[in-house]
Amino acid sequence: MTIRVLLADDQALLRSAFRVLVDSEPDMEVVGEASDGAEAVRLAKERRADVVLMDIRMPGTDGLAATRMISADPALAEVRVVILTTFEVDDYVVRSLRAGASGFLGKGSEPEELLNAIRIAAGGQALLSPAATTGLIARFLATRDPADDECDPARGQRLDSLTVREREVLVQVAGGHSNDEIAERLEVSPLTVKTHVNRAMAKLGARDRAQLVVTAYESGLVRPRVE
Repeated sequence: MTIRVLLADDQALLRSAFRVLVDSEPDMEVVGEASDGAEAVRLAKERRADVVLMDIRMPGTDGLAATRMISADPALAEVRVVILTTFEVDDYVVRSLRAGASGFLGKGSEPEELLNAIRIAAGGQALLSPAATTGLIARFLATRDPADDECDPARGQRLDSLTVREREVLVQVAGGHSNDEIAERLEVSPLTVKTHVNRAMAKLGARDRAQLVVTAYESGLVRPRVE
């Protein structure tokens, strides 16, 4: 199956470079380019994109707002957003993950990393390194101003719907561990872990593992640590 990719960046030169790279792969194609968030949302629906490479800072509707709009639209439930960033501890990145992005990728990444990120996102998984995503969220939440907290109070209540084992798995996911690593830690099969992860996602309304990590921290199930 060909992965349909939408490029959203206000810099035409960057979009052109990404297009050449993506279109060179036999299993993916660029189906559109957007210079702002509003156009990205419209094209994601019109072109039936699977993955949107989304710049955060764009004129008009920025990448953060566009990510929220995509995540909130039932017609775009299968669309995955990958945030393009400088890969620094950036509150916009974390807010994008909260808004529904599947993960983030540095603009200075190697071409193979970008292509791999697209494939991972299309498969419904979090990007790129679970540990890196976890570390970013933890550092931000540990230092944020409580007055700026955007968390949903209902998230903590929804944890009550999880079984004891699902909570244990969620803690491991928030620690950046893969299914195989969690299986070894809990002495169960990887398939069992995958089942628990999927059930936790369904109960918590999470689009992917990145959303599970955010929920685990914002609900207080896992406490952020700053090294």
